[in-house]
This record gives sequence, C-alpha cells and structure tokens, in this order.
Amino acid sequence: MAMVTFVDETTSGGRRDVLGLPVTEERLTLAELIRRRIFEETPEGAQEAYERALADFGGNGFLVLVGDRQLTGLDERVDLTAATEVTFLRLVPLVGG
Repeated sequence: MAMVTFVDETTSGGRRDVLGLPVTEERLTLAELIRRRIFEETPEGAQEAYERALADFGGNGFLVLVGDRQLTGLDERVDLTAATEVTFLRLVPLVGG
C-alpha cells in the first residue's frame, strides 16, 4: 500500500502538507488523484469542487508535480510508491500583465 502525501505550494515559496492518503493501487491517473484528494477534503459539494479543480488545471491555475516530474495531462498515470509526494503549485497571475 502506498501513502500519497499531497502538498500545496505557491510561487512565493509557501509550502503546506495537506493530506496523507493511503492508496492500494500501484498506478492512478492524475484526474483520479485529484478526485480522491477533493472527495477526502470536501465532503459536501465535492463533485462541484472536483469539476472546478479540473477546469483550473486545464486553465493553468496550478501545476502538479510528482517528484521532479510535471504532469501535463489528466490522463497521465502516476506510479505510486511507499511514499509518493504530489505537489500542487498554485500559479498567481502577474499584476498588470
């Protein structure tokens, strides 16, 4: 069984461990990892939050990193090890352009 740790970071250097989630599968898609995180954190309105997160990812609202690898597609599969860290890097638009 793998333990996936979700981490939130910002471009200004802020970092926060959010959630540790046990996973029995060896591989999951990025979309499924996002879904599991949201449904674990947001019991009410989880489906709407999930759909917003997918839209934000598609609109470059955040990046997802697993180790040193950036995931670029929701269908990309992630190999899960005993201690996988998934980083959500929130992108903040520059003021004025």
